[in-house]
Amino acid sequence: MRARHHVYVIELDPDVWREPKFRRANPDYAPQPGKPCVYVGMTGLDPDTRFDQHKANIKSNRFAHQYGLRLLPAIYQALNPMPHADAQFMEVDLAIRLREAGFGVWQA
Repeated sequence: MRARHHVYVIELDPDVWREPKFRRANPDYAPQPGKPCVYVGMTGLDPDTRFDQHKANIKSNRFAHQYGLRLLPAIYQALNPMPHADAQFMEVDLAIRLREAGFGVWQA
């Protein structure tokens, strides 16, 4: 299998916390410095290209489109690239680990 898929993490504007759906998905989240709200995704594209698509509302997640501020490559860069099946698993695993570390997380 070719390693051409990526996981990525987008920092979200703190205003996403006003969204009831986001709050329900993160009942234990307490805003704090260094633990922002984030969107975790996977793509067959370069993460920068995928972020641009989110912001242009092309196959975008609503939270990533409306609240996305910037990519956080320090969190995911060492993981990429990987085969598709590994990226599918890593997207969920990374979201779980970030939530456990105190981040507010949306992963779809």
